[in-house]
Amino acid sequence: MQVLGQVVLQKAALKHADAANAIAVWRVSVTAAKWSNLVELKADIPSADYVRPFTIFNIRGNTYRLIAVVDYAEQIVVVRDFLTHAEYDKGAWK
Repeated sequence: MQVLGQVVLQKAALKHADAANAIAVWRVSVTAAKWSNLVELKADIPSADYVRPFTIFNIRGNTYRLIAVVDYAEQIVVVRDFLTHAEYDKGAWK
């Protein structure tokens, strides 16, 4: 998969230094993936959730949430936002 939205990830790693390593691991994992559908994605990352039209990834346990749009046909993951769990719970990202 190609990961778009690298700026969001870079800013998140700077703002949340405790998540920088987990973000890097996520990026490597997703870049290596070739998912055809949500079932395949969840086989690799079971904690991922789908909240139409977004796929939500837990980062660093459940401390952060990475919100992305996954286009399986084009093999692209577009990172939309990176939030703390508390920010995510407020729901403004929807």
